[in-house]
Amino acid sequence: MAHGTTPHFHNTEGLRRIEVGSREFQCIGALPPFDHPHVFLDMGTDDEIICPYCSTHYVFNSRLAAGTCSPASALYTATAA
Repeated sequence: MAHGTTPHFHNTEGLRRIEVGSREFQCIGALPPFDHPHVFLDMGTDDEIICPYCSTHYVFNSRLAAGTCSPASALYTATAA
């Protein structure tokens, strides 16, 4: 699966909220194999969004670099098979 430049985040830890440095990203729910369909989320001009699959609350934080998050453990990086 190609990820391109769209960051992917997960909430395996069951966090209340995840701060992200991008307004457009994909939520995968939990780490594979327990992930849900990878959903593209676009905040537009809003500062927060809730994933319709797993209800993770994402909040935009302009102090974070694009493609990063807090906590950093919520960033998903695909590994080659």
